[in-house]
Amino acid sequence: MEQEKTVWDVLDGKQRDKAFEFADGYRQFLNRAKTERLAVEAIISQAKSRGFHSIEEVKDAKPGDKLYYSFGGKALCLAVLGKKPLDLGLRIIGSHLDSPRLDLKQRPLYEEAGLALGKTHYYGGIKKYQWTTVPLALHGVVITEAGDRVKVEIGENEADPVFTITDLLPHLAKEQMDKKIREAVKGEGLNILLGSIPLAGQEVKERVKANLLQALESRHGFTEEDLVSAELEAVPAGPARMVGLDRGLIGGYGQDDRACVYTSLMALLDMENPDFTALALFSDKEETGSDGATGMKSNLLEDFVAELIYLVSGSSDGIGVRRALRRSQALSADAAVAFDPNYPDVTDKQNTACLGKGVAIMKYSGIAGKYDTSDANAEFVGEVRSILNQAGVVWQTGEMGKVDQGGGGTIAQFMARYGMEVLDCGPALLSIHSPFELASVGDIFMTYLAYSAFFGSSS
Repeated sequence: MEQEKTVWDVLDGKQRDKAFEFADGYRQFLNRAKTERLAVEAIISQAKSRGFHSIEEVKDAKPGDKLYYSFGGKALCLAVLGKKPLDLGLRIIGSHLDSPRLDLKQRPLYEEAGLALGKTHYYGGIKKYQWTTVPLALHGVVITEAGDRVKVEIGENEADPVFTITDLLPHLAKEQMDKKIREAVKGEGLNILLGSIPLAGQEVKERVKANLLQALESRHGFTEEDLVSAELEAVPAGPARMVGLDRGLIGGYGQDDRACVYTSLMALLDMENPDFTALALFSDKEETGSDGATGMKSNLLEDFVAELIYLVSGSSDGIGVRRALRRSQALSADAAVAFDPNYPDVTDKQNTACLGKGVAIMKYSGIAGKYDTSDANAEFVGEVRSILNQAGVVWQTGEMGKVDQGGGGTIAQFMARYGMEVLDCGPALLSIHSPFELASVGDIFMTYLAYSAFFGSSS
């Protein structure tokens, strides 16, 4: 129901308790899943505990079966097989696992002025100045020359050190503060401070770097050359927190788009014997254009659907895959822009979502003249409205700011290329792409209810 009332005006006491209980599970997920690899691990762990099996472990499948497949540990599809044949279409909710961050370069380490630092390349759209002077953690994997896989996670436990990027003191920042904000901190200036103690008892160049390398080899088992075959991501350290005296908001890194990842995951895990096969898609690389083997421009969705059809029918008929996808209905699950009272001029208040007013549906996203968007058909928007209203879901509409202000895209356009109906649908957030994004507890709960209703729809 789209209305001026907030989620909190609609939820009774028991429902509020459920919303906060759901938010607690969501915060724990945010803490465990700060990278796409960690998110895949967390999802598979929960899926297995709820009876899901890898498609590589089964020889056939029937309605009610729960299956998943991981694409290189960085993207994932899960499905609960429905009663109706797959070629009649599926109910698909697609979100993305990646979030803006800093990636260490392949040759990152250097020493200067008695400090060891790491060079980075920022990933996705960030405001570079927001990433200075905040505690950072390192997550990722290093593949050694021997082929061993070393998992790295430093900075999340209280006993761990953290890392940071320095910034100028105001007294010496006159030239910096006279620059445009996008130029005040350069990409090549986002160098992470890694160490400061020199190696003792040896006459070597770059003693601080040498001491750091010795620690990495002794504690973690890899060398400087091994960093060439590594994926190390610097992300904000520390847990997600409740925000506000009323604890009505959740603050933390990576909620775009793990808010949709978690809500769609939980909706799918709760699904039993749906009419149409329910499929949750978790893609990678959305923040950099959805390219690559694990991005939405790859064939991961059609490959997974082809595997399902083969397990159900024993046939690998290509036309069956095309029919299944063409007849499917999908929600592109991504964060919407919330109206910010501190920056009211960049959004059309009448058409912008607000925190606490439910899940947001966006007929289109894109930039300026509706570039980089799929623009959902009015008929499908009406059908989703009906599903949400019948389920008692509080919802609102949204868009990506004023027409000529800027904008952004989602994976909707890449799902729509199969001919399926697609609509953007997700919670509104404040401070998107910052190290500390904000979501409403009520909106997160309504997003879960919306996705549950969509997966369970039978029309």
